[in-house]
Amino acid sequence: MKLSIITTLYYSAPYIEAFYRRILAAAEGITPDVEIVIVNDGSPDDALAIACRLHEQDKRVVVVDLSRNFGHHRAIMTGLAYTTGDLVFLMDCDLEEAPETLPEFYAALQHNAAADVVYSVQSERQGPTLRRLPGDLYYRLVNYLSEYSVPRNILMSRLMTRRYVAALLQYREQLFSIEGLWEMAGYQQIPIYIEKTYKGSSTYSFSKKLWLAIYSITAMSSKPLVAIAYLGLLMIVPSGFMILILLGQYLTGYTDVEGWTSLLVSLWFLSGLIIFILGIIAIYISVIFTETKPRPYTIVRDVYRHYENGAAHKPLLNHRDVESIELNANFHHRDTESAEVSQRQ
Repeated sequence: MKLSIITTLYYSAPYIEAFYRRILAAAEGITPDVEIVIVNDGSPDDALAIACRLHEQDKRVVVVDLSRNFGHHRAIMTGLAYTTGDLVFLMDCDLEEAPETLPEFYAALQHNAAADVVYSVQSERQGPTLRRLPGDLYYRLVNYLSEYSVPRNILMSRLMTRRYVAALLQYREQLFSIEGLWEMAGYQQIPIYIEKTYKGSSTYSFSKKLWLAIYSITAMSSKPLVAIAYLGLLMIVPSGFMILILLGQYLTGYTDVEGWTSLLVSLWFLSGLIIFILGIIAIYISVIFTETKPRPYTIVRDVYRHYENGAAHKPLLNHRDVESIELNANFHHRDTESAEVSQRQ
């Protein structure tokens, strides 16, 4: 059995070497056949240089260097396409989640033969209150408005089978939340609870978290659009009654010049509501606009990998190399499907 470990780099220079030593020690306790795929997501520090040194020292280390910062979730999806193991373990390298927990994931997967994923959950979110509250609000809002329920306080680390990874790589959305894709891919997924420490800072700014929440909802669900329709219906019904009342007053000759304040307040409220509704529709149009453009998912500048012919570095020069990665993922997927058919027969 081959085990692939994948992590991403962004301001990760202080952690990458310690992560490498600790995760490798944990992985070798499970299987001697290990590979570590490190994706540099345009890290501004010297994380790439450190990862390349590890690659030179250990032929099991594969470094995928993206041309710029494409975002954490896209970097993960790109790195998954480069894994070749029967099992794939994903974990951030910032050491907030202990690499020594890998055997717990493996034991849980071995205990439940029907499962394809073991994912981590923390019982309580760590950090100051002002940092925890937006996270709690995010999960409540996403689970209420989207069509797929995301487990609360879910963490990044997870152990996945090859067929699950192949299924996950079939999703090619430009705007997405990886937690949503995890749920959309299906398969049986079981949680384990682990402790997570808080290092005191995060590369996710408030604006990044806000847009991640917006795209998590608009790219994965149409419920806000349905809610707009219900809101319009809710406003039409009392408006209809008010029209009947005003028409009755007009026919009976009863007029009243009072009520200008309530009229202005109603006008401002309805104007703000209309603008808000148009804003929601505009976000959906923006998502459609982005998804329909044939832009590359990510740009891979270089891949540092030891090959059987002795080569230690191979740059990706054109889109054909990227397409070969997708074909490799589809190849694994077809192997899985043929094996399942053979078992049923």
